This record gives sequence, structure tokens and C-alpha cells, in this order.
Amino acid sequence: MGFIKDKFFLWGILAGLFWTGFGLVVLIFFLSDDNIENSLQFLYGQNRLGGVISLAALINLPVFFLALKKNKFSFAAGIVAISIATVLLIFFLKINT
Repeated sequence: MGFIKDKFFLWGILAGLFWTGFGLVVLIFFLSDDNIENSLQFLYGQNRLGGVISLAALINLPVFFLALKKNKFSFAAGIVAISIATVLLIFFLKINT
């Protein structure tokens, strides 16, 4: 568990957040004619926000495998940590219905 104190673990978390957010914005931009805020509210009201977030989080897979290939295990652990946090967020969104 010493990798948690490593700065690359934090960079992995930030990269995972960035790429998931980027994927979410791109998906909403291409799939909706409305602005992002209204689209997010509509998706939440239709109980489909969790599905869109999970699709957006798929962009973290190539980043994770690239980090493993370059032996950046702390960075990859940060990606996994943010992926687990994303799963928990989706879980709470699904329960909240």
C-alpha cells in the first residue's frame, strides 16, 4: 500500500477523472442537441446518467493498459481507484431511483 503515497497515484486519479469527464462531455455533445447541464438533468431524470457515465469511463481502459505496459504501477493503481469510485457513483445513482 505504499503506492498510495506516491505522487503518480494522485496523477492516476486525476487522469482518470479527466478522461472520464472528457468522455462524458464528448458523449453528451454528440448525442444531445441541448446544452450539457440540461442534458445531465434530463439523463438523471430518466435514470440513464449511470449508463452514460459507465460508457464515458471506458476511455480509462487504454490509459490503464498503457500505464501497465510502461511499468507505471502507481499510476495504474490511481486509474483503478477512480474506476472503483465511478462504480460506486453509478451504484448510488441506480439505488436512488
